[in-house]
Amino acid sequence: MSDTDLGSLDAQTLAHLFESREAPPLEATRAALERIERFNPDVNAYVYIDAEGAESAAKASARRWGQGKPLSPIDGVPVSLKDLTQVAGMPCREGSLTSSDALCDTDAPPARMLREAGAVLLGKTNTPEFGWKAVTDNRVFGATANPWDTRLTPGGSSGGAAAAAALNMGVLHQGGDSGGSIRIPAAFTGVFGFKPTFGWTPQWPPAKEPSLSHLGPLTRTVRDAVSMLNVMGRYDYRDPYATRGQPECWGMDLDKGLTGLRIGYSADLGYAKVDPQVAERVREATGRLEALGAEIVEVHPGFSSPLDTFRKLWFTASLEQWSQMDDDQRTLLDPGMVANAREAEPWKAVELFRALADRAELTQRLEHFNQEYHLLMTPSVAIPPFEINQEVPPGSDMRDWEEWAPFSYPFNLSQQPAASVPCGFTDKGLPVGFQLAGGKYDDARVLRACHAYMEAHPPRFPSVPNPAQYA
Repeated sequence: MSDTDLGSLDAQTLAHLFESREAPPLEATRAALERIERFNPDVNAYVYIDAEGAESAAKASARRWGQGKPLSPIDGVPVSLKDLTQVAGMPCREGSLTSSDALCDTDAPPARMLREAGAVLLGKTNTPEFGWKAVTDNRVFGATANPWDTRLTPGGSSGGAAAAAALNMGVLHQGGDSGGSIRIPAAFTGVFGFKPTFGWTPQWPPAKEPSLSHLGPLTRTVRDAVSMLNVMGRYDYRDPYATRGQPECWGMDLDKGLTGLRIGYSADLGYAKVDPQVAERVREATGRLEALGAEIVEVHPGFSSPLDTFRKLWFTASLEQWSQMDDDQRTLLDPGMVANAREAEPWKAVELFRALADRAELTQRLEHFNQEYHLLMTPSVAIPPFEINQEVPPGSDMRDWEEWAPFSYPFNLSQQPAASVPCGFTDKGLPVGFQLAGGKYDDARVLRACHAYMEAHPPRFPSVPNPAQYA
C-alpha cells in the first residue's frame, strides 16, 4: 500500500484493508495524525490531540484484526469528538474560559460507544462557547477557519468537526445540533452532516437545552455516517431523553434509490430571504433528484417563521447558564451569549409556556406534511460562508445567526431527522448544501435519499486549506 494515501480513504475502504492485512490500523492512524499536523495550523479544527492514546488504540486494533476478531466494522478507524462531549482522559473545555484543563474521568455515550467499537479517538474539535452560536470561535482556542477559504467561517457550532471532515483529518467526526450545528457547518464546508431523530443518539451530560439537541456525524460519505450511527445510535440509560427503536442497521435502505419518493421542495419556506446563488444551486439539485427518479413538488409546508419560538427556548437556555455563574465567571463569557441571556431575563413563565405550545403546533404541521410527502427539501443555509470571527455577515442588517440560518432550527423544534448534502459551489468557489428532512423516525429514508444523490453526484473536497484562493 506504499502508493496509497491512507489519510484520504473512507471507513469502508480502511476496514477492507485492515481485514485483508494490506494496511494496518496504526498506519491509518499515523496518516490521520500527519494530516492534522499539516492542516490544523491553518484551520484550527482540533483543540486537543491525543497522539499517544490514538497510536496505542490503533496497535490494539491491529491485534484484533490480525486475529480476525474486530470489535466492529469501524475498529481502527480514526474519529474525532466535539469539545462539548466528555471523553475520558481528555479535557472538555466547551470553548469556555469558565472551564479547566482537567481531564475527564468518564466517557459520554458517543465516546464510550465508539471506544467499545474499537474506533481510534484522535482528539477533540473546536466549538463556540457551550455551542451557543452557529459560527466557531471562542476565547479559549480562537476561531476555526473554513478550509475552502481560511478568511471565512466554517459555520458552527460543530465547525471544528466539519473542517476536519473536509480535510479528512480523521474519517468520522461527531457533532451536535441544537439549531443547525451539524447541518450549517456541513453546508459551509461541503461535507455531509446528519441530525438524527431526537433521542436516537444519546448524550450525557445533558446539553444546555436538552430538548433541542441531537448528536450526529459529519463525514465525507453517507456510508461513513451510517457506520458511525450504527455504533453511537444506540440506547443509553444515562440520557433521560433517550428513546429506543433505532434500526439494527441505519443504512438498511441505502441502496434503494429514489424511485417512489415524493419530495416537497420549498425554496424559502415562505418567509426566508435566500442568496441568489445558493437558491440556484439548490434548484439545480432538485432537477438532479428528479432525474434519479424522485418526484419533486414545489410546495410550502404551511407554517410561519418559528424564530421567536426558537429564541424563547434558546435564549432561556443561555440565561440558565449565565445564572449559574458567579460575577467573576460572567466576565469571562462570550458577550453575545450574555446578551442573549440578558434579553431573556424579563420574560415571564407564560411566554415560555406559549413557546412550547407553538412548538407543538409546528411539529404537528410538519408531521402532517410528511403524510403526503416523504421528505421536505430546502437550502441548508440561506447564504454562503462569510468572514471569520463574525456572528453575522459584516454590513448586513442581521442581529444574530438565526436570521441567516432559517432552515435548520425548525427541525430541532420538531425533533425530526434532517441532513445537509453538498450540491455545488458559488461563483467564488464556496460550498452550497441542500437540506432533506423527514418525519420522526424516518431516518433511514433521509439517509437513502442523501446517499442516492451523493453517489450520482460525488462532492469534491479541498486538498489543502486555501488561505485566499478566492480573493
